[in-house]
Amino acid sequence: MAVLTARPDPIAIDPRRCAVIVNDMQNAFCSPGGYIDRIGFDLANAANTADKVRQVCALARAAGIVVILMQNGFSPDLREAPGPSSPLWHKSNALRHMRAHPQTQGQILIRGSWDHQLIDSLQPRPGDLVLQKSTDDGFAGTELDRILRGRDITTLLVCGISSNVGVESTLRAGYHMGYFGVMIADACMAVGPDFMQAATEFSIETFFGWVCHVADLHAALSAD
Repeated sequence: MAVLTARPDPIAIDPRRCAVIVNDMQNAFCSPGGYIDRIGFDLANAANTADKVRQVCALARAAGIVVILMQNGFSPDLREAPGPSSPLWHKSNALRHMRAHPQTQGQILIRGSWDHQLIDSLQPRPGDLVLQKSTDDGFAGTELDRILRGRDITTLLVCGISSNVGVESTLRAGYHMGYFGVMIADACMAVGPDFMQAATEFSIETFFGWVCHVADLHAALSAD
């Protein structure tokens, strides 16, 4: 067992029963010209976030912790949100953008597109897992829970973009399924106003998880 310095309290973790969940580090969310950039959100912190996520993945792999890369997007026929009867059809900003800009059809978060691809610096390494999803929550419609339980994993170390959407959604879902969830705050980036990062961290540490930083994870995994 290792003690991870976190808010609101330190948490004991067993590296053998941990997984790192990397949320949506794709061109869509990280790269100039990607979906998030197209609709006007600030990418100023994306490169720093990607560097922190790389550090987390390196620490995890060295400690024998499985790295799970989540990849968000849709089938070319948009079967995941077939029409107005689906709330996703209404609320997905990506789908709304393509409807408003028909010239972008097939380009925004569509599997096989540049937008959907993981960024070059966070390509999977041997032993990593890549899971496809089509909603913010990493558990919804995926094999994530089965994979985690099959490996006897109880603690989720979550990072990536965006803090207030995919990261928070996955941590909330994991909490209700019995997982201990930790947000690695400086390896996450919120999308939206500046206060969103602080609001997300407050919500997680107060109601359904813990919040730490990359240096805290390094110290816990390096301790004798």
